[in-house]
Parts: sequence; C-alpha cells; structure tokens
Amino acid sequence: MEADIVIVGAGPVGLSLARSLSGAGLRIVVVEQQRLADIGEPQFDGREIALTQKSVRLMRKLGLWDFIDPDARAPLCRAKVLNGASPGALEIGHELSGHSELGWLVSNHLIRKAAYDALQGSVAQHDDVTLLAAEKVSGVRTDDAFASVTLESGKVLAARLVVAADSRFSSTRKMMGISADMHDFGKAMLVCRMTHETPHGHTAWEWFGYAQTLALLPMNADPATNAPQSSVVLTLPVGEVNEIAALDPDAFARHIERRFMRRLGAMKLASTRHVYPLVSVYPQRFVAKRFAAVGDAAVGMHPVTAHGFNFGLLGLETLGNQIIEAQRSGIDIGAASVLRRYEDQHRRATRPLYLATRFITDVYTNNTAPARLARGIMLRAASRLMPFRRAIAASLTG
Repeated sequence: MEADIVIVGAGPVGLSLARSLSGAGLRIVVVEQQRLADIGEPQFDGREIALTQKSVRLMRKLGLWDFIDPDARAPLCRAKVLNGASPGALEIGHELSGHSELGWLVSNHLIRKAAYDALQGSVAQHDDVTLLAAEKVSGVRTDDAFASVTLESGKVLAARLVVAADSRFSSTRKMMGISADMHDFGKAMLVCRMTHETPHGHTAWEWFGYAQTLALLPMNADPATNAPQSSVVLTLPVGEVNEIAALDPDAFARHIERRFMRRLGAMKLASTRHVYPLVSVYPQRFVAKRFAAVGDAAVGMHPVTAHGFNFGLLGLETLGNQIIEAQRSGIDIGAASVLRRYEDQHRRATRPLYLATRFITDVYTNNTAPARLARGIMLRAASRLMPFRRAIAASLTG
C-alpha cells in the first residue's frame, strides 16, 4: 500500500493529526494495534484531561469540541497548591488570566471519541485517510527517497513520511534508533472519580503531602445524585497504590477521606479505578530521516503541570502546519528542512516546562527536612508575587 504519510498510533493525537491533514491533498494511513471497536468506542480509563484555552481553540478548529457533550466539559476556574498539613495554599484564580475560566476538564476517552468522530466526518468528505486497526508495526525503514513500514501481518506501507504517535514508550521511535531521557519516578498514580460532601468550587488541588501526592480535579456534579464530584489522583510507591486499589469500595472511600484529612467531608467511589506508572520521557531528537514523533512519543510529561495532551495538540499543530505549507509549496513533505523546523519549534515550546516540571517534582516529593522547609518558603514567596502568579495563570490557559 502506498501513502504520503503513515501515522503510527490512533490515540487522540494520532487521530487529530490525521484530521488536521485531511483535505490537504495527501494520502494518509493510520495504523493502530487496537481493534476498530476500541478505537471508535473507547471506554472510561480514569484520566481527566486539563485543556488550556489554546487547546480548546485548536479542538474547535479541528471540529472535536462540538463532538463533546457540553455537560461533560467541566470548567476549571481556580487552582491551588498545598504543602503538607499547612492550611495555607498558593491560589491561582481565573481573573489573573483574563478568561472566565482557566481551562476545561474533559475525560480522556471522550476526547478520543471526539477525535475519531471528527476524523470520520472529514474522511466522508475527502476520502483521504485509511485506518488500519488491529495491526502492529514490526519494522520501519527510511532513506533519502522514501520510508516503509512493515506490519506483523506482512503488509508493507510505502510513504514519504512516518509519524510516531504511539505513546511515551514508542516502539516506533525506538525502531528509528532515537534514544530518550526517561525518568521512572518509582511511583504510580491511582485515578478515579469520587463524590464528596464539600463543594469544590471548580478548584483544582495539587497537594504535596509528606510521602504522598494528592490531586483533585473538579468535575461536574454527579448526574444521578447532584453531589459534588471530582477526579482523585493519588500518587504513591507502586506497591502501596496496588494495595489501596484492591480495597472494597467502602473501605477505599474511607481510606481516601483520611488521606484528604476529611477536608472534603464524606466521599464515595463513583467510577472504576485505574493505576498508571509514573514515567516522564523526553527524546534526544523529535525527528530523523523521513520520520517525526508527536504527542507522548515526543514529550511524555509528568502530570503535575497538566500539560501532557496540551503539548500533544501543540506538536501536531506545529508539524501539521509545516507539512501543509510544504505540500502547498511543492516541497517534499519528508524533507529534512521541513522536519527540522518542526523539531526546533516544538523543542523551544516544550523543553523549558519539561525541565521545570522535573524540578518541581524533585523538590516537592522530597521528604527530607531541608526540602520541606524549602517547599514552605517557596510557596509563601510565590503567593506574594503577583507577576509569578500571573505567569502560572498564563501557563494554565496556554
């Protein structure tokens, strides 16, 4: 099979990239190892995605936003950072951003579904994207003239450009010989939805406790009971997380109440529970000969700054713009100059925050006495610095 572009990975970034390129006169093939039913009807996976204002604008442009039920979009109006048992917090309100909300919270599986539906609508109009489901890539080869992707089924796809969008542990990136700075935090995140007595006021919490990290993402009220509802994220060593995840629902709820020091009142489990390893990834290169990486395959962020999928959208926009401009100008879309411009722009946009996030997690998850003292000092100082608080607000809105 021949194509102009082969995209490996039909997650929200891979599907959105295909959608952004559809209609530009290119033949696109998307390869995904999941079954078509799983791509078209993804199930709840526990992850709630914090979308910046800029990301929402791009999702509107691509047609994704309209496929998400307005009742499933939860406004994020405030954010606060807590340290240990201290009642004080660094608070960032939407008024510092110039918007009526800092951003929006939407379930990952709904974004995946919206990306699939938006792509199907574009394919119906342009007939230029082929989705190969239940197929796994076994090899990638590129040279000055073309690229080829071999599938385990024996199919060979010829293309001018191969794009990896197949997770932070990208096997496609590894096949191209690109190494990555991978940091395993030795911990795991347990994520689920819970209802609680105390209203959240559409405020997100990042709570750096001692020997634990808690996050609270404010969702819309539970449709059945109208009780306040949030996504709870608990980060602990892997063994502890697995033990807590195995508790029966009532015991689990009481356990989480205690970890939140009952600041939310009585809590109740409202969804399935999911556990994810905590690993950040930053490749040495985003591109190679006739190859580019996007999404988590390019930048796998620690979730503390909530920029993972936002960087994915930013990367696909940058790469998509370079490809479309090259196509319109009659330039080879796989040319080194085209890919280098993408890499330079995306590295400048992501590297500073990636490094800052590593610093934050190193300091705020360190439980030594000097680190605890430094954390308190930094939070108190940040609370008094309006330019710093405005900068955080600007980052949260994108």
